[in-house]
Amino acid sequence: MSLLVAYDASWPAMAQAEATRWRENVMGLVTVHHIGSTAIPGMPAKSVIDLLPVFADAAAADAAQSAVETMGYEWMGAFGLEGRRYCRNFDPETGQRRVHAHAYVQGHAGIRRHLAFRDALLGNAPLRVAYASVKAACAGRHPDGGVGYQDCKSAWIAKTEARALETLK
Repeated sequence: MSLLVAYDASWPAMAQAEATRWRENVMGLVTVHHIGSTAIPGMPAKSVIDLLPVFADAAAADAAQSAVETMGYEWMGAFGLEGRRYCRNFDPETGQRRVHAHAYVQGHAGIRRHLAFRDALLGNAPLRVAYASVKAACAGRHPDGGVGYQDCKSAWIAKTEARALETLK
């Protein structure tokens, strides 16, 4: 199985359904965004939905752990990024990852960074082509994904995020 798959037109509906599940089961949310490559029409991606739940405050975010775990997520805490609450959900039948949730408290810079990157890709076809090329090259070098795949893409993503954030100023 390839690390990346062709864009699936069902991803936005899947993300919306999962975001609705979050809103119905987790108190203290302001909103839930669909981010990552599955949010970019036409973009090849790992078949994992990335969500960005935004909490009203730190107390609500921390209190959400039990509800999130009850929904079948593994609560990973910051998982290397200060201020984030990272959670992942697996398909109970296949064991494959279904959803990554990168939760932040309203106002955290991580929210702006994720949304700026997503929106830059949505609004710029040549940038999408370039990112698809980077992803393909990194998947070729790191077919099992993981940290190697993430590290391979990180410099390109950081540069693109920085440019996207500059345009917001």
